Amino acid sequence: MRKRLNIDLSVLSLYLALMAIGWYAIYVVSYNSAQEINGFSDFLLNTPAGKQTIWIGISFSLMLVILLMDWKIWQTYAYLFYGLGLVLLVLVLFLGKEIKGATAWFYFGGFTLQPSELAKFATNLALAAYLATYRVNMKKWSSQWYAFALVGAPVALIMLQPDAGSALTFTAFLVPMYREGLPSSYYILFFSAFALLILGILYEPVLILIFMLMGANLLYLLRFREFRLLRFLLWLALTALSVWQAFWREQLPMALLLSGIPFVLLTFYWFFKARSNLSTLMPMSLLLAFLFAWGVHYGFTKVLKPHQQDRINVWLNPEKCDPQGSLYNLLQSKMAIASGGFAGKGALGGSMTRGNFVPEQATDFIFSTIGEEQGFIGSLLVIGLFLALILRLTILAERQRSVFARAFTYGVAGLLFVHFFVNISMTMGLMPVIGIPLPFISKGGSALLGFTLLIAVALKLNQYRYLD
Repeated sequence: MRKRLNIDLSVLSLYLALMAIGWYAIYVVSYNSAQEINGFSDFLLNTPAGKQTIWIGISFSLMLVILLMDWKIWQTYAYLFYGLGLVLLVLVLFLGKEIKGATAWFYFGGFTLQPSELAKFATNLALAAYLATYRVNMKKWSSQWYAFALVGAPVALIMLQPDAGSALTFTAFLVPMYREGLPSSYYILFFSAFALLILGILYEPVLILIFMLMGANLLYLLRFREFRLLRFLLWLALTALSVWQAFWREQLPMALLLSGIPFVLLTFYWFFKARSNLSTLMPMSLLLAFLFAWGVHYGFTKVLKPHQQDRINVWLNPEKCDPQGSLYNLLQSKMAIASGGFAGKGALGGSMTRGNFVPEQATDFIFSTIGEEQGFIGSLLVIGLFLALILRLTILAERQRSVFARAFTYGVAGLLFVHFFVNISMTMGLMPVIGIPLPFISKGGSALLGFTLLIAVALKLNQYRYLD
């Protein structure tokens, strides 16, 4: 009886609270006083809130079944679930319905199912099972590439749909891999490449080279702790030049941020043990970094089509976008959030929500509904609930008795964080708009099912700690 009932009430309560907030937000967005509802069945089948109610019922039933099952099933058949997930991703390419340019959904009886959401759960199972294998050592190349292949296979199939937003969320699996021993150098390279990607989009190649030389000279000064007047003056001149260029281009905050941090990482400071290594490897590192940034700049300006450039400019260069075109969604979302003020406009009181000014408000931009109607207080509450859930999951992960349970729970925390952070950030213009749902809150049964599976299995694995 103890092992069947010992559920972590903190995780369960946070899950239920977020799902209740999500149902209410969907109801508010889709509310239509002129619509006639003939009974409860008509509500369930013909309104977005009703359909979400059905998915919530299915999710509850699924969680109950999982909590009554033997936890060993998930580790024993992890690769089978993974294989089924890949099969669904292949089938959707041929049998799926195209929506907004992506063939990513199965359609049946008025409902849609997105297999990429279920693939996240299956990939988390398979990766956790692999990391739990006794011969796996994430400091070895063979183990690293096998783990990357497990994550890369569904990503490649999702990119064929194409659905870059869903593919991006698989970076969350870097969290359990890091916990199980993946060297930090991979994360340094990842964030350095991301910084170069932004620089390549924002600046001309010559200015990028100036930033790199500035960072290299700063690194040299810090590395040897010797005052070299000539190098210091060169660094000072390059810094002044970059700041002047930034003023001229009206991009000072981004210039200072990107010139002060990433290039210390780019020169691989952690790998340099001696002066000779630094002198030998720094030029090669700078050359490779510059070529990568130049390639990004060339690809962005010469290869991408104007509408593809607009999607990125909405994030990095909004002044170049049409307020009535590519920038419209983001502007309306930010206006809705700002109009909520401190306490919000109250239930069904949001004029922008009522007027349907924010496109995709029930899915990608649902956080703007919370911001408008519940204001800063309600927004802060939702953010706090997500952070509390993620923190609690990481605590549970560290308490697990098996590597499989620990890696899987860290995977759940990572997926929740990526979705939560990117979705809320994109509604405020801090991240690009890439169509990632807000877990438990955005409308859609596929995402709700996928995250319910993740939470339910994590709760079930946590029960294993109490077995004698």
